[in-house]
Amino acid sequence: MDSFEAFKAVQKQGWAHFAPLEMATTIPAARLVKFAGVRAGQRVLDVACGTGVVATTAARAGAKVTGLDLTPELLERARYNSQTAGVEIDWHEGDVEKLPFPDAAFDVVLSQFGHIFAPRPAVALAEMLRVLKPGGTIAFSTWPPDRFFGRTFSLVGRYMPPPPPGVAPPVQWGDQAIVKQRLGGAVSGIAFDTSTMLSPALSTRHFQTITERTAAPLIKLVETLSASDPQKLAAFRAEWDTIVAEYFHENTIQQDFLMTRATKN
Repeated sequence: MDSFEAFKAVQKQGWAHFAPLEMATTIPAARLVKFAGVRAGQRVLDVACGTGVVATTAARAGAKVTGLDLTPELLERARYNSQTAGVEIDWHEGDVEKLPFPDAAFDVVLSQFGHIFAPRPAVALAEMLRVLKPGGTIAFSTWPPDRFFGRTFSLVGRYMPPPPPGVAPPVQWGDQAIVKQRLGGAVSGIAFDTSTMLSPALSTRHFQTITERTAAPLIKLVETLSASDPQKLAAFRAEWDTIVAEYFHENTIQQDFLMTRATKN
């Protein structure tokens, strides 16, 4: 197994615990579907679909939806969510860097905080654009580097061993200049918008405890430092608590995110 496949195997295992966070992502899912202009009858792909909140929302709008994720446990939850909502979705276990679909198969390709964890952005984006028809819409939600989750990712990166060479930080997808550079001449009409995701919490430590058990990067950090350097873990938690406290208001953690939309040439 090469370094990229090993990296993805760790992610696959870590994200298996994400489902408890899905309610916080449900309202942002509706915002992304609206921002992308999803319409009834369109063929829509939700990349790195997680528990299927975007896919289910698009299907409720009348789209013909396919959802793909690397983690089978999340797809099981996604199937439950779509069945509960009474919509039909074609679910696939798979990798955004190797999408199992033909060229120009979809009118819209979406991703909510998912494709950003693919180790090679150029490979993932090339695949997303390959399966999108000319004139189709690509739209995704990401975390700006200077906001809550962007700052959290940067902090985690300082406390963890470096990833394999060639693995790009997920937070780069929240930088508009980098997004424009990555999309390049393959698209036109790039548009951005921002919104805020609210996660309920009774305290900063309450939020941290939940996230450490559900978000793959935090799961890996706690697992690694608990075994090798508990003092370093304590230092991380103290630094992270300072960041979390800045965004904790009225029993919510306020997390700004960026939405990007463009048309394939």
